[in-house]
Amino acid sequence: MSRLTIVANVHAKSGQVDLVKAELKKLIPLTRAEKGCINFDLHQDNNDPAHFFLYENWESREIWEVHKGAAHLQEYMDATAGKIDEYNFTDMTQIE
Repeated sequence: MSRLTIVANVHAKSGQVDLVKAELKKLIPLTRAEKGCINFDLHQDNNDPAHFFLYENWESREIWEVHKGAAHLQEYMDATAGKIDEYNFTDMTQIE
């Protein structure tokens, strides 16, 4: 199994930055406690406060797939439904 890196970009809608930030922050301790999570780091763009960047490392793709079904992730999606302008992620395999 290869280590998996996820780089995600979340852009909150105008007027929704504080709510999206609060919901993203809730994910941090819960996700970091998950089996196979190496790190889960949240960043906010200094020039565009509506842009959040997540940098995650997982022991394997299989473990990350399990994470995607976690209750706290579904709760985040429910709480932010209609409040996100754009969400995209890239998954990468660490070479060294």
